[in-house]
Formats: sequence, structure tokens, C-alpha cells
Amino acid sequence: MVHSSQTLPPLDTLETFARAARLGSFSAAAEEGGVTHGAVSRQISRLERWMGVRLFAREARGVALTPEGMRFFARAEEALALLGNTDERWLPRRNKAVVRLSVTPSVASLWLFPRLSRLEANDIHLDFVLEHRLADFSEGIDLAIRCGRGPWAGVRSLPLWHEKLFPVASPALAERLGGRTEAQSLLDLPILHDSNIEAWRRWLAGEGIDYVPRGQDRRFEDYNLVMDACVQGLGIALARPPLADAAMESGRVVAVSGRVIDHHVAFHLIRPNDALKASTAEFARRFLQDAGQDEATIAAFVAPGRGKG
Repeated sequence: MVHSSQTLPPLDTLETFARAARLGSFSAAAEEGGVTHGAVSRQISRLERWMGVRLFAREARGVALTPEGMRFFARAEEALALLGNTDERWLPRRNKAVVRLSVTPSVASLWLFPRLSRLEANDIHLDFVLEHRLADFSEGIDLAIRCGRGPWAGVRSLPLWHEKLFPVASPALAERLGGRTEAQSLLDLPILHDSNIEAWRRWLAGEGIDYVPRGQDRRFEDYNLVMDACVQGLGIALARPPLADAAMESGRVVAVSGRVIDHHVAFHLIRPNDALKASTAEFARRFLQDAGQDEATIAAFVAPGRGKG
């Protein structure tokens, strides 16, 4: 995750700046870095906003450093040299193309991690940016996964899977229900939910209950914590396949009602409208194939151009 600082420039922009300064061209810097021209331009603009000065003069045949840019380039080269010479350099990225994915912790831990070796194979290293805020593709993010209604302006998004929700509990907690499945009986136990309680409200409304969170209920910021709490017997949660599949298949949680509702939101894979670099497009293909998307849908998502939504 990119951290901001009042005393340090955005660190993820330094290498892009140094590359563009050395080559005298945003296009050449983009090609060497395996990113788009637009991504380089946004990174430089972001650094210039932080610095409060123009670092490059845009010329007809490329770019040239301003006097301020020359001074900063010398400092940036020194800083990058120090970082590059450390004995603790992280080696897994060597000889692999890096794809930066902005994703919520729940999707990372419950869906991506079990599939990661297959999705990365031998040629891609996935760099996780774990966050809930809207992804900022100007910060070097290649792809994002977010839950919502979609589509969003300025990006291209694709719904990943259709979630069917139903209540689950640990086997021990399910025993306490003694086979009772009606909503009022489930409310004898604590309800577990993430930051969006609308799903529980919709499920309980199916039996005429207007749900308002109570003192015994527990709210967690992310769905992986909801499932962990459910496994530990802290209450009843709504299963969200495929995120809940592993807990269901292992028997750590069991269904306590057969009544199912459609989720009102969906997870989407999101990309910028800029053309994708080859490694990002390849990772998106593998990801979407594993998520059950057909080839025509995948081809449309990774194709250049703005697409729909």
C-alpha cells in the first residue's frame, strides 16, 4: 500500500521519475518500465504536485529536466542507489513481471491465496495492495477488485460472480438451534456482519423482520473476519459463495437455513481505460478463467479501448 508523508515524496513515483529523467522521454520510460505512457505521465504529475515545482519541460521530441528537476534527479538517484544496494533486497520479483492488484483483504485471503501459485505461474509476481478505499490507478495500480453495484466512471469493470446468500454457523452453534431455521430463532444468537448490514436486513425482511443491529451482534470491517468469527462460534453469518466455500467444504461452518437470497452487490474486476501491459492482461485472463468467465467476455475486458463501463 502506498503511504503518504508530509516530509517524503511519494516513494512509488521516484523510480518512474528517474527513468524518465535518464531517458528524456515519457514514452521510453513507459516502455522500459512495462507500463503505459499515461501511467508515467500521471506519476510525474503526482510528484510535481507534491514538490510544488515543474520537474520536466515538455518539448516536441520528449522532455527535459528543469533546473529544479536536475537538482532533484541527483538526490533521487542517490536514494535509489542506496535502496538498490541493500543486502535485504526482496528477490521473488527477479525475472518475473510484477502486476499490482488493489484488493480487499477478504478476497485476497479467501479466494486469491488458494489459487495464487496457479495464477502467477512462473512468469508473474502479484503485488498485493490491501485496501478498502477506491483504487487510484495513478498510483501504479494495474488492476483492482471491489464490491459494489458498478459500473464506475472512468474505468472498465466486470462482475465476477453472482452471490447467493444464506445463514451459516459453526457446528456447535448449529446444534444449539436444534434444527430451528426460522429467522426469529436465528436472532436468539448473535448476528455477525461486515460494514454493510444490508444483506442481513434483506434476508431477515423475507420473514417480516425489520433488523436493527443489537448489542450482542458483532460488526467487522472485512468479510474474512466475519467468517473467522463464525468458525469460532461467535455467532451466525451469511455465507457468500465463493468466499465461504472453503469453510463450508471443510465443515467448519454449516448452513442453518435453506432460504437463499441474491446479493444486492457484486465483486468486480476493475481496470483503467489505458491499454493494459502484457503481464497485466495475461494475469487478468488467468484470473477471469478461474472465476468462470467465458472467453468472449475475457477478450472484451482485456482488449484495448474504453469498452463499456
